[in-house]
Formats: sequence, structure tokens, C-alpha cells
Amino acid sequence: MNTLENAINELVNTCHGNAKAAGWHDKPREDGTMIALIHSELSEAMEGERKNLMDDHLPHRRMAEVEMADALIRICDYCGMKGYDLGGAVLEKLAYNQTRLDHKREVRAMEGGKQF
Repeated sequence: MNTLENAINELVNTCHGNAKAAGWHDKPREDGTMIALIHSELSEAMEGERKNLMDDHLPHRRMAEVEMADALIRICDYCGMKGYDLGGAVLEKLAYNQTRLDHKREVRAMEGGKQF
């Protein structure tokens, strides 16, 4: 197993273990609710960027940075709850993306190419 894969899966185990220890999984949690909570953290990150805010709880950090951390924690908790191999999936997806035409600079620049 790859070191990065191990590190990601260890983070999943830590985040999910912390959530379980805090009682967040005492009752079964619905998938849609968990995904909505991930989304809410991303929305808070966007708000922090939009308003150029510092975080309330970690005032030495930007709000967007902390909300991204919250989103990652929630993603890891969800993956732990579902028993997903997030580390393996991330490595496979990174490798796959290297083969995608729409991930190449010149293709995105073409008429009708994937652009932001």
C-alpha cells in the first residue's frame, strides 16, 4: 500500500473515530444529511473567501482554510461511516486524471473546452 494511501485512510479512521467517540454516530446518520453537512462547510468556505474573513475559532487562520479543513473532516467521517477506501480511490482517480484529455491545458483552451 502506498504511503499517501495509508495517510489518507489513517485520516479517515481518525476523523470517523473522533466523531463516533463524540456520539455523532450513536443513532444511524442518513447519507443525504452527511453529504449536506459536507456541502455546508464548502459554502462557509466560499463565504469566507468572498468576504476575506479570518476564522472565529482559529483567528490566526483564514476562515476559508478552516472551513476546508471542516469539509475534509466531514468527508473523512462519511467515508469511515461507509467503509470506503478513500486513500485507494484518491490514488486511482489521480492516476486516471493523468490520462484524461479534458485535463490537458491545450484541450481546455479549445472552443467548447472545459473552462471555469
